Amino acid sequence: MIKRFMKRAPDDSSSSGALNDLSFLLIIFFIVIAGFNVNKGFLLNLPVKDKPRIVKTDDLMKCQLKADGSIMIDNKSLSLDELRTAISEKKAEWPNMTFLLLIDPDTEYQSVVDIIYEIKQQKIENFSFKMNE
Repeated sequence: MIKRFMKRAPDDSSSSGALNDLSFLLIIFFIVIAGFNVNKGFLLNLPVKDKPRIVKTDDLMKCQLKADGSIMIDNKSLSLDELRTAISEKKAEWPNMTFLLLIDPDTEYQSVVDIIYEIKQQKIENFSFKMNE
């Protein structure tokens, strides 16, 4: 019996390259047309370096946020509603009020967000925060 050795056709490497290009283009296409929902967070304007801002101590309202989420102003504990009324009273007295928030490093993030939200609702333009050591 005679066996014939047939040559196999070589694999066409260009066919897989075209498939790779096509899949890459499809991925790019879907990324471009996908609508991303970006959470903007809090938009805060930072001061300009060239113009240092001088804040009078009378215009400054200091608020401490403790690790347990309690709010302290002048060594007096306040709730979030009481803070809201204190901010509105101070703003009525001093329209150019600056709100300084001193934050304990162990404070939950949500507590900080709640206070920043109240400041934003009261339309306080001058806001500063600092982490206590």
